[in-house]
Amino acid sequence: MPFKFWFAYKRLSGEYDDNMYQRCNGNMDIIMLFAGLFSAVNTAFIIAMQPNPADTTNDLLVQFMQNTWNGSSVTQPVALSAPLAYSSSKIWMQVLAYTSLTFSLLAASGAVLGKQW
Repeated sequence: MPFKFWFAYKRLSGEYDDNMYQRCNGNMDIIMLFAGLFSAVNTAFIIAMQPNPADTTNDLLVQFMQNTWNGSSVTQPVALSAPLAYSSSKIWMQVLAYTSLTFSLLAASGAVLGKQW
């Protein structure tokens, strides 16, 4: 008689565990998909917030060409564009963007670890 109970328990718990495994596996797929998409969009915004390094490069190239055309071996200092002063709101936006990117990548990593387990 007690064996019937354990056989029934094993059958019911196996069905429940299989159902739960399928649900969790599907949820982790969705989490990985959305975390990956969010990370890609967030990275694009972070890149757009960065200063343009081409300005300094262009100033240095102009100085190099002037020295080459003038034939002078001594470099005359050319005023480079002033470094950008960041406002506190822009700094906070970048902090939040990097923080959200970090959490998104942690969520994707957690989902990958969960799927491998």
